[in-house]
Amino acid sequence: MARSAQTKRRRRPRPHAIHKPNGVIQPRVQAVGPEHFGILSVDCAKARSKFMLADFYGRILIPPTSSEHNQAGLQAAVRLLHEALDRHGIKDHIVAIERTGRYHGPTQRAFRKAGSEVRIVHPFTTKQFRQAADPGNKTDDTDLSAIHRAAVNGFGLLEPEPEPLYVRIQLLARRRRDLVRKKVAIQQQMHEHLQSFMPCYSKCFDDVFDSELALGVAKHFDSAAAIVTAGLPGLAVQLRQAGLRTHAPTLEKILAWARQAPAPQEPAALHHRFFVELDADRRSRIQLIAALECELVEQLVLTPYVLLVGVPGINVVSAAEFAGEMGPIRHYAKANAITGRSGLFPSRYQSDEVDHRDGTLVRCANHDLRRTIMMIAENLIKCNDHFRVLAAGWKQQGKDPRDTAVKVASRFCRIAYHIVAGETTYRHPCSQKRDYIIHKLIKFSMEHDIPSDQLLRNLDAAVARLPRSARREEAAALVEELDQVQTKRGAGPQRLGEILPAVLAKLGVPTVKSTPSGETDPT
Repeated sequence: MARSAQTKRRRRPRPHAIHKPNGVIQPRVQAVGPEHFGILSVDCAKARSKFMLADFYGRILIPPTSSEHNQAGLQAAVRLLHEALDRHGIKDHIVAIERTGRYHGPTQRAFRKAGSEVRIVHPFTTKQFRQAADPGNKTDDTDLSAIHRAAVNGFGLLEPEPEPLYVRIQLLARRRRDLVRKKVAIQQQMHEHLQSFMPCYSKCFDDVFDSELALGVAKHFDSAAAIVTAGLPGLAVQLRQAGLRTHAPTLEKILAWARQAPAPQEPAALHHRFFVELDADRRSRIQLIAALECELVEQLVLTPYVLLVGVPGINVVSAAEFAGEMGPIRHYAKANAITGRSGLFPSRYQSDEVDHRDGTLVRCANHDLRRTIMMIAENLIKCNDHFRVLAAGWKQQGKDPRDTAVKVASRFCRIAYHIVAGETTYRHPCSQKRDYIIHKLIKFSMEHDIPSDQLLRNLDAAVARLPRSARREEAAALVEELDQVQTKRGAGPQRLGEILPAVLAKLGVPTVKSTPSGETDPT
């Protein structure tokens, strides 16, 4: 048994490959002959590009030529390329463009629209191929030669065309993440001003920004002396007039602080003014974040990534961020392709008998995807019982917390690939007490006040993604929710009572009307 277990744990040797799989052009070169295969190298800048056409052997067919990034310039470049192809008898060709942020986009789209196969060369690759031939000499022409050498050697990579749905999810998720960072920065500034005109006030609360009452006092009273002057009745009256719910123990705690508060930093009134202005900015960003999250859930339910919501510890927003950075799952041959693209494996240095296998994570990776996966891993460690127990065991063994996070991230990638590629719910120890996807979407929508018609459209799309084997389980939780709703009164339950029967019908479960109790209506 021990021997078989060791054999099972032994890793298969990774096959050695000279070229990157999506950079190979040799079969096409052999089919037409090297002298009849052309490579158009393009070095992009902000306002213009420089391009050069050469055959596979490196014979220059179009010398380095500049083209402006406008319609006329790009059309002229495409026309010049096709004239040269016809004149020199080039039967097949590719266009190799160096990635330059977003500035290579117009050129890439122009040649792709004209029917050319466009390949992307990473700037790091260009640098390596340039320095070998022209050390200490960096010009546009030497870059073009380096791009050509990179494409010949299999480093001009073929990238799939982006799908509009996933591009939209990615942009929405990144914009939301940017707003969250800015909101946090604003809160830090607010805290500095709060400490100036109300020293040590924030220590009365776990997080002053989680309490509307605490923020309301800081906005309507510019000093501890003003709070003492108002007293408990004055505090309650002014806060109620501002539309805030008061809580007597909290107000008593604030009043006790005010009586012992140290002197503020002058000018306290100016710090209070900046605090109020920053709070208005913070609230506007919170509204924008909520609106973006509503848009994200509308797009997420159109993809199989919505099935990840059923894993405890993964919410709608994190699933949407993962979907946006991943793109269509068909672009990944297996789960290891996800960890490979995100760089979730250690760097290695080996020379002769020296072999350092467990270095830091590789630097060259898709860092946005890696950040999203690591964020989900941290959430799983905190909120998923299975991964929480694993992390606690590794901690007792003295493992580095960073190593633990990477292990959880790698396991999540395997689970996510199985769920999304198979469009199924995964029977895994992390999902023994799994969350119900439809119930989670309904809860998210209620918290964000999504209109009923849009909520129903979202749920219809999500139900269509559910495998039939999981629909009965999803329906059981909704039936319990419907029973609770029918016994309640108020706007919330009435809205759910209208939505749930339609969702249950989509899941293939008929609803049963509750029988009357026989008691007369007191009204």
